[in-house]
Amino acid sequence: MRKILLSILGILLIVISIFAARQIINNKKRPKSRVERSVKTVFVDTVQNKTVPIVIESNGNLLAKRRVELYSEVQGVLKSSYKLFKTGQRFKRGQSLLRIDDSEYYSSVKAQKSNFYNLLASTIPDLNLDFPEIAPKWQDYLNQVSVDKALPSLPEMASDKENYFINGRGIISNYHTIKNLENRLSKYNIRAPFDGILTQALVNEGTLVRNGQKLGEFIDPSIYELEVAISKTYGYLLKEGGQVTLSNLEGTQKWTGDVVRINGRVNPETQTVSAFIEVKSEDLKEGMYLNASLMAKEESEAIEIPRKLMLDNNEVFVVKDSLLAVQKVNPVYFSEKKVVLKGLADGTVLLSEPVPGAYPGMLVRIAEIENATDSTSTETKKGSAP
Repeated sequence: MRKILLSILGILLIVISIFAARQIINNKKRPKSRVERSVKTVFVDTVQNKTVPIVIESNGNLLAKRRVELYSEVQGVLKSSYKLFKTGQRFKRGQSLLRIDDSEYYSSVKAQKSNFYNLLASTIPDLNLDFPEIAPKWQDYLNQVSVDKALPSLPEMASDKENYFINGRGIISNYHTIKNLENRLSKYNIRAPFDGILTQALVNEGTLVRNGQKLGEFIDPSIYELEVAISKTYGYLLKEGGQVTLSNLEGTQKWTGDVVRINGRVNPETQTVSAFIEVKSEDLKEGMYLNASLMAKEESEAIEIPRKLMLDNNEVFVVKDSLLAVQKVNPVYFSEKKVVLKGLADGTVLLSEPVPGAYPGMLVRIAEIENATDSTSTETKKGSAP
């Protein structure tokens, strides 16, 4: 009996425990869950389509349009000239840039002229006998010949007989030999081909100059050219005569130039087309690095936005009923920082600043411009779930 009673009490205790546990579970109140909902503040612009000028940005180094590299075609010692042959020295057109000692060569030229004079003098008596009608003409020419001056041009031949006679005496061949010597003699004195400035001087007075040696560089500082490389994608937009805005790296100075030439060949390595911009200004110097803004064309019914707002697959974020949505657009031109696009209707609310972690359907609040101080600021609201 004792075992039976203990068994019955054990079973009753288990049943009461189960019943009590169920009562406790059923009577327990469930707390309502609280969900944090983040609403980011965004900055927007209202789309207003208009005509957008497409400006191609590029840069390059400035070079003088008229420049001469000076080389010696003769050999000799460099002599002092009217002005020192030094970098930064300015010369007028026709002024002597440098002079090479020509005393030895000049003496040989004078000797050749003297021989030519004697040849003419010995020919005059024969002309008086055989061609008395043309003898005075050659006598006048003989009187013009001087060993200290450039040889004058030969008289015109009046007939074939005169030509044969003069050629037979070797006068014409001697004349051309001397003219060739005179031409070489002029190379000892290099003159400025235009008003300009010496930008490089590689020799000094007293230096032995050799044939083919580079002496320096001479430029015209009044007109420059800027070569810029434009992607072949936009090469068709370039037109000769188009105006270009140039600026220095700091953006503190601006100049206006013109597109004067466009290369007809695409660089196979960079796939770019070279355009040459002509610009004139006293403030410019050769070698300056300039930025160029080429006005290529105008695109109607378009807008311009920062490139950072463009998504993959040519999409942008717009705001509809306080929710973000993506919309397909048609970009027509990309620059380094901007993109010109079409496909957005007037009045569309477009994000003006990127939103970190943005996704379609995201709940947002449009910032009030007058109170906005930071384009990346966010605001979080808390609420209870229904």
